[in-house]
Amino acid sequence: MANQADTDRFEQQRQEKLARIAALGIDPYGARYDDVEPAASVKARYKEEDESQRARCAGRVVLLRDIGKLIFITLRDRTGTIQVGLSKGLLTEQWPLAKLLDIGDIIGASGKLGRTKTGEITIWVEEGGLTFLSKCLFQPPEKFHGLADVDQRYRQRYVDLWANPDVLDRFLQRSEIVATIRRLLFSQGFLEVETPMMQTIAGGAAAKPFITHHNALDLELYLRISPELFLKRLLVGGMERVFEINRNFRNEGLDRQHNPEFTMMELYQAYADYRVMMDITEEIVSACIEALGLSTKVPFGEVQIDFTRPWRRAKYADLLQEHSGCDIDDIPAIRAKARALQIEDAGMDDAVVVNEIFEATVEDQLIAPTFVIDYPAVLCPLAKRSRTDPRYAERFELFVVGMELANAYTELNDPAMQYENFRHQLRGQDESLTKMDMDYVTALKYAMPPAGGLGIGIDRLVMVLTGATTIRDVVLFPLLKPVGPENK
Repeated sequence: MANQADTDRFEQQRQEKLARIAALGIDPYGARYDDVEPAASVKARYKEEDESQRARCAGRVVLLRDIGKLIFITLRDRTGTIQVGLSKGLLTEQWPLAKLLDIGDIIGASGKLGRTKTGEITIWVEEGGLTFLSKCLFQPPEKFHGLADVDQRYRQRYVDLWANPDVLDRFLQRSEIVATIRRLLFSQGFLEVETPMMQTIAGGAAAKPFITHHNALDLELYLRISPELFLKRLLVGGMERVFEINRNFRNEGLDRQHNPEFTMMELYQAYADYRVMMDITEEIVSACIEALGLSTKVPFGEVQIDFTRPWRRAKYADLLQEHSGCDIDDIPAIRAKARALQIEDAGMDDAVVVNEIFEATVEDQLIAPTFVIDYPAVLCPLAKRSRTDPRYAERFELFVVGMELANAYTELNDPAMQYENFRHQLRGQDESLTKMDMDYVTALKYAMPPAGGLGIGIDRLVMVLTGATTIRDVVLFPLLKPVGPENK
């Protein structure tokens, strides 16, 4: 890795070239450049022995070989790379500019298309066909193999993307995943909506919110932890199929699965239930797999995930028994198991203790796609209870490689029961009942149709389908602690 003296020297050399480019009467930061063809398209349409072919590309110089009267450049754009040939014999007035190019510069190149003796498809730039578009003043990563320092990669994603083609490809895949979800939902009659990011009550999930303040109204607001209660208000209003793909914010820890701001796809469908949501979840993930050109067996680290449908559906209580050895109804045994797992259970509700054990003993074991169904009802204040056993809620969570990927309910639409669930949820908390979302209860009194609701974590879905083992690899700009003397 270059030290600071080397870095300063490289930058000084490039500053000198910048001045020399300007002295040639050329704007080193370019201008509009029309009719650019993607590198991949040029390569795909190339025909052997057709000397009339031409090409016009633009991109970043990622490799440069200067062999005197010939300069070979590898140019990279969003679709891949193409070779550009600069010859002193073809360039007279522009040859001085060609000799000032550096790795990292952004240029336009136009000219005849052909192959070199080594078989490389090449744009042979003709006089006037070299256009300087932007000067790179910093030395790129050594040998252009990318940033080795992981922390630096996240902090300087703008370098990481063009220095590491695999990184750019992953984010292109992320974009395709989101587009695929939208196309599928539109085809099924869903309407995309937007709900408030700033809310007067932090509702829809049990999580610590970020708090902000609106000066003009002198009002404390919360960055949303979930859009759920607003989306379900739209069901009351007659929007029978709605979805939103947007950010949620939770003021909690950071690890390989968690970032304080994350992207969720949340949808609600009138006259459906959590079984319909299972079908939709399978459809969405399968459509994304197909869009990425993957098989139903997707590699992830050292394991292979089999997404062949239908996926396993297993009851919460049965999985608890299988992996912890505890009967969900045997509370003394549950609490003994908690203590054995060093879970502090004093003052904790029985159902919460059960869930702590479930998280500690079951979740990591769920490698293949598994719908965990029928959660204890007390853990699900917004879900409808099972008609066959009201101790449980009609809820599922989808787990893949030990990660929760989706969460869904048959939505509770009984206003009296919802009010009581809110009361129970707030019991013992510092907030008074004035923090209860009474407007949502009012909305239910106007009648919300029976419905199913589903949330899918986009970041985690991208992780699973692209083989990324940390959420930071699928978020363009993950939250990082600032660096500098003031933060030491």
